[in-house]
This record gives sequence, structure tokens and C-alpha cells, in this order.
Amino acid sequence: MTSILGLSAFYHDSAACLVVDGEIVAAAQEERFTRRKHDHRFPTHAVRYCLAEAGLTADALDYVSFYDKPLIKFERLLETYLDYAPAGFPSFLKAMPAWMKEKLWMSDLIGTEMARVEGIEDKKDAKRRAKQFTWKLLFGDHHESHAASAFYPSPFEEAAILTLDGVGEWATSSIGVGRGREITMLKELRFPDSLGLLYSAFTYYTGFRVNSGEYKVMGLAPYGEPKYVALIKDKLVEIRDDGSLRMNHAYFGYAHGLKMTSKAFAKLFGDAPRRPEAKLTQRDMDLARSIQVITEEVMLKMAAYAHRETRARKLCMAGGVALNCVGNGRILRESAFEDIWIQPAAGDAGGAAGIALAIWHRYLDQPRVSPESAGTWASPRHANGCIPPYADGMKGSYLGPRHTEAEIEEFLRARGLPYRKYRREELPEAVAELLAAEKVIGLHQGRMEFGPRALGGRSIIGDARSPRMQSVMNLKIKYRESFRPFAPSVTREGAAEWFELDTDSPYMLLVADVRHDRRREATEAERALWGIEKLNAVRSDIPAVTHVDYSARVQTVRRETNPLYWEIISAFGEKTGCPVVVNTSFNVRGEPIVCTPEDSYRCFMRTEMDALVLETCVLLKEDQPKFVEATDWRASIAPD
Repeated sequence: MTSILGLSAFYHDSAACLVVDGEIVAAAQEERFTRRKHDHRFPTHAVRYCLAEAGLTADALDYVSFYDKPLIKFERLLETYLDYAPAGFPSFLKAMPAWMKEKLWMSDLIGTEMARVEGIEDKKDAKRRAKQFTWKLLFGDHHESHAASAFYPSPFEEAAILTLDGVGEWATSSIGVGRGREITMLKELRFPDSLGLLYSAFTYYTGFRVNSGEYKVMGLAPYGEPKYVALIKDKLVEIRDDGSLRMNHAYFGYAHGLKMTSKAFAKLFGDAPRRPEAKLTQRDMDLARSIQVITEEVMLKMAAYAHRETRARKLCMAGGVALNCVGNGRILRESAFEDIWIQPAAGDAGGAAGIALAIWHRYLDQPRVSPESAGTWASPRHANGCIPPYADGMKGSYLGPRHTEAEIEEFLRARGLPYRKYRREELPEAVAELLAAEKVIGLHQGRMEFGPRALGGRSIIGDARSPRMQSVMNLKIKYRESFRPFAPSVTREGAAEWFELDTDSPYMLLVADVRHDRRREATEAERALWGIEKLNAVRSDIPAVTHVDYSARVQTVRRETNPLYWEIISAFGEKTGCPVVVNTSFNVRGEPIVCTPEDSYRCFMRTEMDALVLETCVLLKEDQPKFVEATDWRASIAPD
């Protein structure tokens, strides 16, 4: 048996992934355990979980692997400073302490942190213990880790690979091809030209948090008009036929400063960046729409170039920009690729899985048997009207901790919390009954998801048919901006009856339109609405998950992948004729997705959720004792 631990840490979204004999056994982000959103610290708790899930100790590991090469990243920092000196000195000065104290000595740091995993906190003892470990430490290239995370778990035997993010060591985007166990990188775009950083610049300028708020910009875009596309192309960025970029860095500050944009950027668009939490204006919406249009154009051109270069029929994607599900949906519909597969933990967290799999297949030269080559998967475009079996190495992304019914009941009894216990076969009908009554439900069942999306393991669910559900969930459950859309979960069998989508979208990473026959014609008064007012219009039979442009970020659910969630949606469909539910992550704004039953109960009681499902135990809010906390929890939650 060969065990490989993959690590992603020290920048944002730290994570650990354990691969045993080529199979992903466990993976989780550190934030879920520490309750610190986007936690960048060494993933001590995540590593402990991964080892416990496999019944291993740190000594039993054969390899520990890190998802990028810190020395090359430091080289970029130095060269960039020299290129922009003296302008970049404040940024350089801020970065240096962490590099000089820790990041330049990454091998030693990982060793001592692994000692901390064993509970050794004393520095001298930890250093002494680190020298006793017998596993081999290996480092990977950032974008090759992304590429490995995209291709190796995919269903495909052969595929083009496209990775897009802010920046790794030097690369900001890359194109490659995977065949069997081999990955060949063909071309890369280099810092400071970056689609991810371009999008993040507009995220910052419209008042959202970089590396966190990009999906808000994507959600805001349909409220605006693409008024600034021509200006962006004229002043900020040249887009070439192959999708590569050449940016005018006079308008940006990220290469040498502490801000994403410069004064010239603000002058170009007529005002200073929006202050966080300030009222959104039509200009913010138009800027969001404009950068989304630019991003989709670049993604389509990169995909087209990848197809021309590789002649592959399938495409795999990873990197933070691959979370732009609107762009992904257009690639699926408009590119020459037959099908695409996107790593569900597409950002830096997924690099932990990528490097661990790369060690197994590339470094150790171990074979890879894809579902496609094994005959357990077929392209949906060649399914002759039938839904083909679907499988991949991410196991539905359900790779995190699970809690037994006995553990949950012990938690509830110890705190004197009233609940009703259902038999497993009774539960779907009971939950469907609550959903049909427009109750908002916290669902905690099975293993926690790996990646930024809740997929029915740690989700808040509701009735997609309810016109009031989006407002209720945003303002009374999630405590977040009212413009943000919610995603639908639909049974795989029912997807094509409700959406312009007849393929798998298990990870909520494809946007598709609601079918025309499910839409409702807007009234004259509704057509006259603008900006955020557009929210008030009921656009379809499933208004809670229909965005203002009739789109939806769809999750298709298969019984084989998540039996209980599929049965709940199916029971709701049988009761109402609509096998579609609202699905949003089980957390409030600024907080990571819940991990433990205690996290779930706390979130349930802090919000206006109506019911909580902990495996087969159902708790109703009206039955619960008064929930009192010593401090105001909202004051301690950082903005997201």
C-alpha cells in the first residue's frame, strides 16, 4: 500500500488530500475545522482528519507533497520588485517577513507542522520529531497541480486540459493534454498578464473581497449592461486569438502595490472603488456585466485554441477561474469539445488533490484506469437518448468527515435537544413534506463536500417553486446581499425537463437556461424594472432558482452518488410535480460551510431556518430551547 498526502497552504484555502494506491480516500479544507473562512494556515486539522479517515498515522505515509514551488514563487516576487522598483517597495516589504521566516524554509516548516499534527506544540520537540519522519517530501508546479487535479480524477481517457487562475509561480493560465497517466503541458500565460487577476481587479473595484467575492461579481453581472466592454478592450487589455492577454499595467496595482487597481483605473471609470457594503449602483452592475463578457470571450478563445492544439474531444478544467460557471456553460454549448469535466475544488484547495495524484501517476509511474477506458462511463452526446452511467475519481466531492447516527444522537441527548428519529426509508417523504410547506431546512447528511460548493451533504434547501424563497433565504437565513441567486438541485432524470441541459452537472459548475416552456412572460411593469428591482419579477415555475436572465447554476443529482439527497428531491417531485429544490451552502455570510453536528445546530439556531436534518434525526425550530450566546456572533464574522 502506498499512501500520499497532498498539501495546499499558506496563500488561501489551505487543504489536505490523502491518496492511497491511486484512490482519493479523504480531502478537506482547513477552514471547515477552524471556522476561519479561507484559512491559509497549514492544514493541521484537515491532515488529522485525512489520516484518521484512512486509519493511518503520519509515520505510515510514504510521500508528503506540496502543490507548488515556493522558491520559484519567491523568484517571481524578487524579479517583479526589480522591474517596478522603487514603486513596489511597500508591497515587497510587507511580503518579506513571511518569506524569510517560513516560506523559504518550506521543507523544514512542513516537517515541524506535521509534528504538530501529532500534537507536538513545543518548537524544539517538533523540530526533533520532524527529523524522524521517513516519508519523502516532494514539490509540484502550481499549474501542473491544477492540471493533474483536472485530468486524473476525470472520467476521460484522453482530454485537453485548461487551467486558469490568478497566478501560481509564474503561470497564470496553461494549456495541456492528458492521455492515460501522462500529462503534457503545451503553453502558458505568465504573470503579470492574468485573466484571474483582471477579474479580481474588477472584484476589488466593485467593492467585493478579492479571492472571495468573484462569484458575487458573476451573480451581479446579469443586472447590468456591457457598457464598458469596448473601453476595457481599448485601454486595459488586448485579447489575442488564442485567448492570451496583454494587459496595460498602468491601470493595475497588483504587480507592485497593495491594491488591485491604480488611480488611472479609477479615473478611467469615473470614481474611486466602491466601499465594501456601500449601496450598489448601476455602474457597479454594468462593470460586473462588462468584465463577465470579457472573461467569457477569453475562456472561449482559450478553449478553442486548446482544441486546435490537441484535437482532443474532451476538455478538463481547473484553477479559480474554472469556478466561473457561466463561462463553463458557454464552453459546453459553444466550443468544439464534446464534453467537459471541471474539478469541483477548482481553486487552490484542489491543488492538494492534484499533486498527490501526480505523485502516484507521474512520479511513481502507476497506471491510470479511467471510467471511460473501463467502460463505466459514456459521453452524454452519444447516449442515444439514455442517461449513461457517470463516474469520476472525486466521488461526488463527498470526501470530508461524516457522523454516524449514534454520534448525532449522543450529541442531541447530551444537550437535551428535542428531535424526532425517522427510519431511513421514511425520511425522504418527511423532508419532502416540510419542503412542500415552504419550510427552509438545514441538511447535514453523509460526508462533507470538498470544494466551495454544498452538494447535498451540508446544504440549506427549500422549495424552488416559492416566489418568496430567494428573499427569505438571502435576508433571513444567509444574511447576505439580496441580488445573489440560488442554485437548483434537480434529479438527473428530470434535468432536461426543466433546464436547457441534458448532461451531468454534479458539481454545480455549469450554468444553463430554464426551459422556455417553464418560463413566465414578464408583464409590462416588470419589463420596466431595472437593476436590483428586477428581482421582484417572477420569471418561471421555479422562481427561487431562476436568475434575472433566466439562467440557473444547475446541480444534477444521481442516486448512485448521493442516495438520500436524490430520494428527498424525488419524493418532493412526486408530491409536487417538480423534482427541483433550492440548494445553498449550509452557512451564513462570512462563515465556512458547517462541518460537525454542533456547527449545524449553531447555524440553525442563529438563523430563521425552520428545520434541521441530522442524518435521520429531524429537529423543528419551534421545539428547540432558547438559544443564547454570550456575544454577538455577527460581530466576530469577517466579511466574505
